[in-house]
Amino acid sequence: QVQLVESGGGSVQARGSLRLSCATSAYTYSRYCLGWFRQAPGKEREGIVSIDSGGQPTYAASVKGRFTSSKANAEKTLFLHMSDLNPDDTGMYYCGIACLYPRHPEKLYCAYTGQGTQVTITS
Repeated sequence: QVQLVESGGGSVQARGSLRLSCATSAYTYSRYCLGWFRQAPGKEREGIVSIDSGGQPTYAASVKGRFTSSKANAEKTLFLHMSDLNPDDTGMYYCGIACLYPRHPEKLYCAYTGQGTQVTITS
């Protein structure tokens, strides 16, 4: 069973920044397609970043230019750097591994996801 643990969420003011981390137990981490999702209150979960097996990310329009994903293969950790945050970015953020559609975050599906970390943006 693959485990993922997200961290780094919190409450920040609009235009602030946060960095989320996702640690995984996946043995062959570097070969997997990865992704980030978020779920705003009262809304469905949406894919926001998909990352192919080569580490190339594709961003949803709603976060492009403000969010940057990176990964540290040796540490089996995925990061999401978020800047210029606004209240619409509020929600629970999840990472995923063993994902489909690595270049289409709007279709993102991952076989394993973590429990999530809460991000709250205040105006």
